[in-house]
Amino acid sequence: MTRTAQTSEATGAPRSQGTPASFAAGGGTASGPAVVVRGLVKHYGEQTVVDEVDLNIERGQIFSLLGPNGAGKTTTVEILEGYRRRDAGEVRVLGLDPARPTPAWRARIGIVMQSSEENAELTVEEMVRHFARYYPDPRDVDEVIAATGLEEKRKSRTRTLSGGQRRRLDVALGVIGRPELLFLDEPTTGFDPQARRAFWELIHSLRNDGTTILLTTHYLDEAEHLADVVSVIANGRVLATGRPQDLGGEAAHRTRVRWSDANGEHEEITEHPTQVVRELVTRHPGEIPDLQVIRPSLEDVYLSLIGSQE
Repeated sequence: MTRTAQTSEATGAPRSQGTPASFAAGGGTASGPAVVVRGLVKHYGEQTVVDEVDLNIERGQIFSLLGPNGAGKTTTVEILEGYRRRDAGEVRVLGLDPARPTPAWRARIGIVMQSSEENAELTVEEMVRHFARYYPDPRDVDEVIAATGLEEKRKSRTRTLSGGQRRRLDVALGVIGRPELLFLDEPTTGFDPQARRAFWELIHSLRNDGTTILLTTHYLDEAEHLADVVSVIANGRVLATGRPQDLGGEAAHRTRVRWSDANGEHEEITEHPTQVVRELVTRHPGEIPDLQVIRPSLEDVYLSLIGSQE
């Protein structure tokens, strides 16, 4: 069973799933960062799974939490969602401590966990209307269905939906309550490339409408494409935080310029690749043999960070 199908003990509301496209973010007058975490610690027995984690997520950001299996991502996110107790540290989510959730606070967050086949005989419209009844000020059901690209499937039973369509339904269920903050856990696992791209467009539209999004994913290209800020966690500790293009500092983003000549193959690692190429042009009239200019991707930087930790 996924958390989306369960209900909150505090509110009776479902632990919901996602967010749509053409909406205003809605729901709150609070100011300041959406999430502030300082010195977060969680133990399971004698094992420390979250070790002095600090996070800061501004409102309207897409923030991606990256790390290998067992890094502490899921535990951290569950603490932020209010479904797991911490052992130490300070946490504020939308201005409140998630360890003491209120019904009003629950209605301000949406959660998209990995999908299930529950309620498979209900139609798309029935599912969205059912979830809408849990919230004091839900979005318009027809608007949500249209914005998540499910208009043609509104009368279809959920068991007949493709993986991409089911994920869009997850998003519809997560945003029907007008969440200010949306948690996305591995949202495109199992998607084909076309479905992933369509889902990315949906997430961008949510951010553009003001929804804050916390994304966990194993797809580094997905984090690089979607996230405003990424944080890499391993062994319960944050290794680096920053914009995808800045993560790891300047040294991690130096460019490799490769070429060959009569003396063999060459490579220069530089922060000024254009200057290197200009110099090569003066030495090689015409085409530069086997010229490659390789800029590190987020995946390259991530693997370097994780490798250094190991």
